[in-house]
Amino acid sequence: MQQFLSILKQYWGYDAFRPLQGDIIKSIASGKDTLGLMPTGGGKSLTFQVPAMAVEGICIVITPLIALMKDQVENLKKHEIKAAAIYSGMSANDMQLTLDNAVFGAYKFLYISPERLATSIFVEKVRQMNVCMLAVDESHCISQWGYDFRPAYLKIAEIRTVLEGVPVLALTATATPEVVADIQEKLGFKEKNLFQKSFQRSNLAYVVRTTENKDEYLLRILNNVPGTSVVYVRNRKKTKEVADFLIEQGISAEHFHAGLKNETKDERQRRWKNNETRVIVSTNAFGMGIDKAEVRTVIHLDLPDSLEAYFQEAGRAGRDELKAYAVILYNKGDAVKMQKRVVDTFPPKEFILKVYEALGNYYQIGVGSGLERVFVFDITDFCTRFKLPILTTYNAIKLLQQAGYVDLTDEQDNASRLLFTVDKDNLYRTQQTADAEKLVHILLRSYTGLFTDFAYINENLLAKRLEWSTDKVYETLIALAKEHLIEYIPRKKTPYLSFTLERQETQRVVLGKEAYDDRLERYLKRTKSVLDYAQQDQYCRSQVLLSYFGEVSSSACGQCDVCLSKSENQVSQKLFANIREQITELLHETPYTTNAILKKVTYREAQTIQVIRFMIDNGELAENEMLQLIPISKLEKTTNNESTNQK
Repeated sequence: MQQFLSILKQYWGYDAFRPLQGDIIKSIASGKDTLGLMPTGGGKSLTFQVPAMAVEGICIVITPLIALMKDQVENLKKHEIKAAAIYSGMSANDMQLTLDNAVFGAYKFLYISPERLATSIFVEKVRQMNVCMLAVDESHCISQWGYDFRPAYLKIAEIRTVLEGVPVLALTATATPEVVADIQEKLGFKEKNLFQKSFQRSNLAYVVRTTENKDEYLLRILNNVPGTSVVYVRNRKKTKEVADFLIEQGISAEHFHAGLKNETKDERQRRWKNNETRVIVSTNAFGMGIDKAEVRTVIHLDLPDSLEAYFQEAGRAGRDELKAYAVILYNKGDAVKMQKRVVDTFPPKEFILKVYEALGNYYQIGVGSGLERVFVFDITDFCTRFKLPILTTYNAIKLLQQAGYVDLTDEQDNASRLLFTVDKDNLYRTQQTADAEKLVHILLRSYTGLFTDFAYINENLLAKRLEWSTDKVYETLIALAKEHLIEYIPRKKTPYLSFTLERQETQRVVLGKEAYDDRLERYLKRTKSVLDYAQQDQYCRSQVLLSYFGEVSSSACGQCDVCLSKSENQVSQKLFANIREQITELLHETPYTTNAILKKVTYREAQTIQVIRFMIDNGELAENEMLQLIPISKLEKTTNNESTNQK
C-alpha cells in the first residue's frame, strides 16, 4: 500500500486515500475484476489512475462523457502524466496517429468513447498495446436495467476477449441491486467483487415542498439558507429566466447549459467555484466533474427523470460534511409534465421509422451503405427540412441508437482549421494588405503542415501574438479566404451522427422488445418512483432513497421534511394533558367547530388535531348537527333533559 500512497503524494499531493479508495486500489492491483460503487465526488478517477501508475503498460479508460474525457486528459497532463483521448468527431488521421502513439508507449492513459471500441482499427491496434488495466467509468450504462443504457458498452465484453488476463475496474456513482449484478455479468467478471460505500448522507437533509409559486419559494430558501447553490431546471430557456429573476431580487446568479460556448461555461464555473457567483441555474449539464465542497443547497424546480439522476445531482450539496439541503419544489402540474415527458421520450414506433428513413435521405446514403460513416449533425436543419418536432426527433434518434442502428455524440467543441490553397511561392507573389501579411507571417511561424493538410489553429493565441483583438484576426482570416489563399473553417460546436450498421430498408428496421418495450416499461417505473418520492409524506426521504438503492435496514434520518414534521407533531404526555385541558375549558360554556378551536388553542395545529381526534375516538367529544364539538357529558345531559320534558 505504501507504493500507492507514494504515487498519490508525488502526483496529486494527497497524504491519504478517502474511504473505499484504498480497498478498490488493492483489489484491482491484485488483478481482480472490481466494481466500485462510489457516490458523486468520492474520487473515482484515482482508483484506476494510482494503481495504473504503479505498473508498466497503458490503462484504457472507457467513458461516454466527452467533455469529462477531455478534462481528465488535461488534468493528467498538468500532473506531467501522458494521456490522450479518442472520440467521435476526430479526424481519421488524428485517431490513427493517437493509436499508433499508444502502441509505441507514448501514453499512460488512453481515454476512449464506447462507440470507438468496436471499430476495426481500434481492435487491431489494441492487440499491439501493452495494456495493464481496463477502467469503465459510468459502468451502469452497460445495463439495460439502468437509467442510461448505451448499447456501445456491450462491446466492452468483446474487447476483453482481445485483452485476455487484463483486469477491469468498473465504476459508477449510482446503481440499484439489479444493475450491480448486471454490470458484473455483462463485463464478464470471473467472480463477484463489489466495493460499495453506503449511500447515506448524514449531513444532507432531503426536502420536498408543495407550492404553486416556485419562484417565491426558491427565493425564500435562498434568503434563509446562506451559501452557494445549484438550481436545476429542465430546459435551457428556463435557466436564463430563473437566473434573471434571482438577479432582480438581488441574488448573484448565472445560467448554464450545454449550448453555451466553452469559454462561457468555463468562466461561469470558475466564478461559481470561487464564490464570485452564488447561484448557478442549470440543466443537468452542470455538475459532472465539478467538485465544490461547500454547496449548501441543491434545488430542483422540475422533477428529474429518475431517482438515480436525482441522487447524483442532490449529492453535489454538502461534500464538506457540513449541513446542506436537497430540495424539490413540487406542484400538481409536475405530474402532468412527467406524463408528457414519457410521450416525448418514447414516440410511436412509426415515427421512429420515419426519422430513420429521413436520416438516410438527409445524408443521401443508399440502402446497404453508410457503415461507420460520421457526419456533422444539425438537428435544427434536419427537422426543418423534414418538418419534424425537435425534441421528439432527438429522442427517436436516441432510441435508434439503443437499437444499434446509429450513434449520436454529445455536442463537441471543434477548434478552427486552416489550409493554404496556394503554394509558398504563389503566396509570397500575391499582393496582400499589411494586416494580411502580418497574419500570414504569424501563421507560418506558429503552425506546420499548413500547405499539405488542415491544421487546427487558435485565434486567441494569434491575437495575443499580434496584439490584435480576436475579432480582427477573424475578419482578416475571412478576407484571406475570400482571396482564395486559404480554406478557413471557423470553430464551432456540433454533435456527430454515425451509422453503426449499413442503412437498412425501413421496413426491416426492428425496434424490438428489448430496445423499446422493455425500456419504456422501466422508464415508467422510474418516473413512478420519482412521483412517489415527491408526493408521499409518510416515510423518511433518506430511507426511501436508500431503499431504492438496496439499503433496506437504514434508520430514519431525523432531518428531512417528513421526519421533522413527525417530530414537531409528536405529542408528549404532558403536552397532551395541557392541550386537552385547554379544549375542555374552551368547550365548557360554548360549542365550537374544529377550525374555531384551532384558532383559539395556543399549541401547534397538527398537535391539537391529534388530541381532538383522540378525544372523539375515546368518547370525550362529539359533533352536534351544526358540526360543533361539545363534551359527551354535556350532550348526554342535554339528551336526558329533553327526555324528561317530553314525559
